[in-house]
Amino acid sequence: MIIVMERGASKEQVDHVCQHITDLGYQPHPIFGTERVVIGVIGDEAGRERAKAALEVQSGVESVTFILRPFKRVSRELKGERTVVDVRGVEIGGSKFVMFAGPCSVESEDQLMSVARSVRKAGAHILRGGAYKPRSSPYSFQGLAEDGLKLLSDAREETGMPFVTEVVSVRDVELIAKYADMFQIGARNMMNYQLLREVGMVEKPVLLKRGLAATIEELLMAAEYVASEGNAEIVLCERGIRTFETFTRNTLDLAAVPAVHMLSHLPIIVDPSHGTGVRELIGSMLNAGIAAGADGAMVEVHPQPEIAWSDGAQSLLPEVFADVMETARKFVEAAGRTL
Repeated sequence: MIIVMERGASKEQVDHVCQHITDLGYQPHPIFGTERVVIGVIGDEAGRERAKAALEVQSGVESVTFILRPFKRVSRELKGERTVVDVRGVEIGGSKFVMFAGPCSVESEDQLMSVARSVRKAGAHILRGGAYKPRSSPYSFQGLAEDGLKLLSDAREETGMPFVTEVVSVRDVELIAKYADMFQIGARNMMNYQLLREVGMVEKPVLLKRGLAATIEELLMAAEYVASEGNAEIVLCERGIRTFETFTRNTLDLAAVPAVHMLSHLPIIVDPSHGTGVRELIGSMLNAGIAAGADGAMVEVHPQPEIAWSDGAQSLLPEVFADVMETARKFVEAAGRTL
């Protein structure tokens, strides 16, 4: 349910309504706007009609309505204003278009530092790099684990860029939280509900990627799992879905960007690297994502893509990334944002 308080409702009235919600067995989530307070009510739908009737007569309450979407906390019905997620001083969802860039996987100190310096110079805001890699084959490179996290921390120290890295197992959440500025939940783990709950209990932003064949509603329900544990600092990522097309690795669903903005208050970025799997298409799809209203993008960059340990075919050379950024800047400005 959503409770809209009257304009000028006192703090005592808001507190009283929140306490009454708790007494009824639900969880209150007050949102303090510039003009009035809105309280989200989350819990078992059994008995909701009785609860609605009891709350409508409370002092200071203007209206009580049901949230129609199955995703409650991340729904735009609950929160009309867009959420801005802060990643170590970088705000995602505001006026700035935020660029994530870096190698698919951390391979060595030289490789990572070379990429980090180059993408920072080109204008990237957040460094991406995999220390743990979920691969289709159990025999493929799986990442440098904690050694990779240490290298990412060193790159952050030198460049000033916060970094995001993937978490693939519940047992690694605590370790990664010690190093990383943002968790990444990859496409293969979008429906790993135990992992979603675990990162939801940590006070650290989460980048949640859409699954290989997930609907937009399933993506938002996955975000709801994270938010249900108290962590609403979530950034969604459209990274392409599997279709009948074989020329590209995936099909980047650009319609997902305005659709998410229509349904949810969470920010969303695009990943044209995974969305195409073809480096020659990355720049065009990045610009298309900007035009669609994305809040940022994630691009893979490698100094020698031909010998990359993972995803070389979709990795840009540093100098190509710099050119892509220059073109993207024009699209960002045309969209009324800054890069």
